[in-house]
Amino acid sequence: MEEFLNQSFSQLHGGLLALVIVISLGVLAKAADWLVDEAVTLSERSGISKAVIGATVVSLGTTTPEAAVSVFAAMQGSPGLALGNAVGSIICNAGLILGLACVLAPLKLDRLIVNRLSWIQLGTAVVLVVAGFPWASPRTLFSAGGSFSQVTGFVFLAALAVYLGQSIRWAKDEIGAPSADAPEAEARGAVLATVARLLGALALVVASARVLIPAVQEEATRFHIPEDIIAATLVAFGTSLPELVTAVAAARRGHGELAVGNVVGANVLNVLFVAGAAAAVTPAGLAAKGHFFSILYPAMLLILTVLQIGMVRSGRQLRRPFGFVLLAAYALCMVLSYVIPGGGENL
Repeated sequence: MEEFLNQSFSQLHGGLLALVIVISLGVLAKAADWLVDEAVTLSERSGISKAVIGATVVSLGTTTPEAAVSVFAAMQGSPGLALGNAVGSIICNAGLILGLACVLAPLKLDRLIVNRLSWIQLGTAVVLVVAGFPWASPRTLFSAGGSFSQVTGFVFLAALAVYLGQSIRWAKDEIGAPSADAPEAEARGAVLATVARLLGALALVVASARVLIPAVQEEATRFHIPEDIIAATLVAFGTSLPELVTAVAAARRGHGELAVGNVVGANVLNVLFVAGAAAAVTPAGLAAKGHFFSILYPAMLLILTVLQIGMVRSGRQLRRPFGFVLLAAYALCMVLSYVIPGGGENL
């Protein structure tokens, strides 16, 4: 699909290509608003908190394309790209996306996120680092790096099933009784209809993002912007675009807990789903080269630790000043990734 879009856009007139970009941006913004509205409606009709819906249904939808990209990259012999996609997305989600959303408006915090899911987010990131550590030859950590085995990939997928199962149990614990003035069957039908519309909005967000990025890449190429700059900015940014537009739309509409839930859930899934699936389809596993341990992993753990401390200490809201802290941490990681040799690869 991506190759087809690249070929099609390369043959378009500049004016038509600009029109595609404008239309894609408009559809993306509208689809994000629609997605947030349906997620809020689902929360109200089902009795499940917006944070849980953001951390499960919405985050599954926004990370599935990333999983597909990573699996395809691993199968095509680019395991470093597959793992880099997962780690880079976590850094972008926690630093840039949540930071921007927080600066736009204070984000409400759901206690389930703070007390359970945020710790799972940090824990899975630590396990990802430990799983790829070269225990047999630790002295080669920053040169040869380590590897993330195929068996570990299957273990992560099993952990994903457990995580999703537990999320469903948490959701069931939150569901209240049906409204007294609505029959149970009618209430269930309304919830299913809302879920269908939410999935449709998710599909539209993902599809418009997938069209937008190659169109912008082609436009940038025509303006003679270097290919490595495009790869390090547009491509890396594009994989997290669905999370970005969803978080911004949620923050702008006053549903901060949905934005936080989406980011935290997406980060957990980037480890268990994206990295796990990519490793599972690769007999040799995923290579974690030296720059993963010198910059990418430390950057990921730094931002997640800052986020965790902020969430624990923030009480009921993540306020604007903390959003600037997250953006500063993200900017620091980006600067270091290009200062340290090899650090900018796969971001």
